[in-house]
Amino acid sequence: MKYSKYERRFYRDWVKARGLYQSRILARETDLQVLTNKKLDKELVQERIRAYRWDIENYITRDSRFLSSLKPIAVELTAPRIVQEMSTQARAADVGPMASVAGAVAEFLGRDLLRAGYREVIIENGGDIFMKISRAREVGIYSGTSSLLRNLKLKIRPADTPLGICTSSGTIGHSLSFGCADSVVILAKSATLADAVATGCCNRVREKGDLEKALAFCRSIKGVEGAVIILKNDLLSWGKIKFTHGPQA
Repeated sequence: MKYSKYERRFYRDWVKARGLYQSRILARETDLQVLTNKKLDKELVQERIRAYRWDIENYITRDSRFLSSLKPIAVELTAPRIVQEMSTQARAADVGPMASVAGAVAEFLGRDLLRAGYREVIIENGGDIFMKISRAREVGIYSGTSSLLRNLKLKIRPADTPLGICTSSGTIGHSLSFGCADSVVILAKSATLADAVATGCCNRVREKGDLEKALAFCRSIKGVEGAVIILKNDLLSWGKIKFTHGPQA
């Protein structure tokens, strides 16, 4: 899996999701915050995480390129469903398959919980989110030291969910990035796709002059519904993006 070391998810201290149960789930390097409309069946979640980790790790033992490649690779027709989905969405974003792993785990687990009868599900996996909601919610954007963009949030409507909301940064966190954007946030129906595109977009931003081309890259990918790119105090956005400020709902 892609986590080389643990970093405290400080942004979780800011979450105020009224009306939802909050749970933290740890399984080796996987560290999730799960919010649901009823008490979480933690045994179910742990079992599904172990299954998805096994699928990915076992496939890596057969093809180490799946772990290390920075470009899309083809996978076997018999590969597990999560492996195939990661490969497909990474190809759309022109990144390696592991660039989408956090979004994929959040999405597959989120859809498992919806099938199990949960009506509202928010799963955050290292800044990558799967969300299905029945009331409007706000998602904060952390953009480092930018004073002009502090407390910036996205307002998400129930009608737009299920939705993936995934973030990549070249200046915050430990995930591999070849760019310098402080924050790239991608909205897509597939959280796996959103994660891959966030990485691909962030890789394309090294200076202010790259912002327009990076946004055009996001707009060109089928399935992407919105994008926000932040570089210092410059922000570009497109698509189903509604900004708001104030305490997180």
